[in-house]
Amino acid sequence: MIQDVAIFWPALVAGLLVAATHVPLGIRVLERGIVFIDLAVAQIAGLGVIVADWLGFEHHGVAAQAAALAAALAGALVLNWTERRWPQVQEAIIGVAFIVAANVAILLLAANPHGAEHLKDLLVGQVLWVNAGQLPLVALATVAILTLWVWAGERFFYLLFACAVTVSVQLVGLYLVFATLIVPALATRAIRRGRLTAGFLLAAAGYAAGLALSTIADLPAGPLIVCIIASLGMALFLVRGFLSPTGPRSRT
Repeated sequence: MIQDVAIFWPALVAGLLVAATHVPLGIRVLERGIVFIDLAVAQIAGLGVIVADWLGFEHHGVAAQAAALAAALAGALVLNWTERRWPQVQEAIIGVAFIVAANVAILLLAANPHGAEHLKDLLVGQVLWVNAGQLPLVALATVAILTLWVWAGERFFYLLFACAVTVSVQLVGLYLVFATLIVPALATRAIRRGRLTAGFLLAAAGYAAGLALSTIADLPAGPLIVCIIASLGMALFLVRGFLSPTGPRSRT
């Protein structure tokens, strides 16, 4: 029991820190119609880690972290430029960026005996194995990102987004990054007051329930959390849709 708690609480805190940045960023992503940007930037950040590993650096070392951030920032700058240059096809460009980065990663991992494991970690993550020692730095990064978001807003959207995704993808994996970013934003779109709070509570409930069920049922935490967040989000979306003045109940 004590061992379960020791594993549970750092993973939950990590999830809450991810949600703190991803819920507000997700709402803005949904408003801008660039839903798949997190997949693209997260995949590019993961590619940076894989390139560092391919060059012989430690997979979870400082060099790999720096490579991930550099790759994500470079990708964000390119996507920021393409949005200004070709806004009408930005979503398609984001999709191409994701698929190219994903396939370059597969090619680099093809000759690596641990390639499949590295790819799985990138996609699914290992949230249950988050080390408590990682959390202070992640918390500091979260505070910095949120402070700059409040202060700068749209001016540094892509750069702040790249920093947030770089931190989170190595904690919880690409699938959970996408779920935390998009599901709360989508589920709360009919809420006018308290939307941020509702989105954060939805994500927090998903992480808490998923981690608890994972320790009880001995199932992978990442996929469980994704499914629970999606289920909670769908339930809230449907309930708000029926209760909204423009929803089905208002029809005559």
